[in-house]
Amino acid sequence: MSEKKTPSLTDPKQAAQLLNSLFEITEIMNTSRLSYNRRLDKVLKVVLDYLGVEQGSLMVLEGKKLVVKAATRKKLVGYEQKLTDDSVATWVANNGKPLFIPDISQDARFACRSRAAAYKKNSLLSVPVIHKDKVIGVINANDKTGNKDLLKEDITYLLYFSSFILWSFIQKQLQNKITKQRNTLKQRNKELRHQEKMRSHLTRMLVHDLKAPLSEVVANLDILSYSIEGEQKEFLESAQMACDRSVRMVSNLVSVDKITDGKLQLLYEETYTSDFLGEAVSNVKGLALIKGVDIIKQDCEECPMLKLDRTIILRVLQNLLINSLSYTEPDTKITVGCKMADEKQVEFFVQDEGPGIPPEQRETIFDKYARLSSKQDALVGAGLGLHFCKLAVELHNGSICVESAEGGGSRFSFVLPVG
Repeated sequence: MSEKKTPSLTDPKQAAQLLNSLFEITEIMNTSRLSYNRRLDKVLKVVLDYLGVEQGSLMVLEGKKLVVKAATRKKLVGYEQKLTDDSVATWVANNGKPLFIPDISQDARFACRSRAAAYKKNSLLSVPVIHKDKVIGVINANDKTGNKDLLKEDITYLLYFSSFILWSFIQKQLQNKITKQRNTLKQRNKELRHQEKMRSHLTRMLVHDLKAPLSEVVANLDILSYSIEGEQKEFLESAQMACDRSVRMVSNLVSVDKITDGKLQLLYEETYTSDFLGEAVSNVKGLALIKGVDIIKQDCEECPMLKLDRTIILRVLQNLLINSLSYTEPDTKITVGCKMADEKQVEFFVQDEGPGIPPEQRETIFDKYARLSSKQDALVGAGLGLHFCKLAVELHNGSICVESAEGGGSRFSFVLPVG
């Protein structure tokens, strides 16, 4: 009776057995209830069963050493081999090539070992597990069952399995990466929540501590305004302007926090645009006189009555006017007005003859604490005014934007829905 040849992938029975083994490996790797090491144990068993061998191990490259992650001899799990060691596995890892040893008794690497205690057959097979042209592990197999020993052709089958085992390694790496990123995000979110809580607490304390003294100063300055004349009047107006700036900063800070937290309730009322614009201009007329800037109001007879929170939108217009005053030189003018943007929207605008806004700053001009320059103008605040404008307009289902050219002034505008 002739000797039976080693089955090949052209053998339907062998091909079916290989396919079933690959499906089994896929199922094992996709079973989330199993730990990473337990999956590797099961995968190794499928590989060894297919090859018909009793002994084997699966090693993973960690830094400059190979670590046994799964093995038929459990005492080997955790065993480490440095890449500088003279062993079959380290040779495979360093060279990235499979190695077949037909007779280990003739190999110098086994000269000092007690072969009889560890190996039953002569041959040994070791192949690399490769990902993106880099070795990430090694599979070892020995002690084939039956009357035959391992053959060099078995390398082909073991290479097939190594590509599938690669999936498990990649899954573990991705899982570790995702877990690490998730933990980092949780920690950052925790820190942000703590900072937000501290910020809100600080804001409440700041507003509470500022309200009383500011109200007292404003009231006393108003009383003094009736009795001071001449050159001393200029100092009084300067003090009033500084108080007005502080009051606006506190109001903006409170409103921004309330809008951000969703706690600001709008009080809608019907308003004529002409009266609305007139009140906004009147509130900043004194500041305009001090700066030597003319404010021109352009009414729109076509604009209908609007339903909005009058106090909030009035502050939006005032903030835009004061912002323009902050960057406008004397003997220039600021134009404020409104017009129909379309049938369903009214546009309000404030246009100045200031220095304009650089292109790189137009995208962030409405951000919190954004400032156009380091200029220490008495009217310039902490950068909350325009941010408040954006939040307040969007709260009314509107939008705000700026058009500007360096040296050609700026035009701030916002649109609000009619009705």
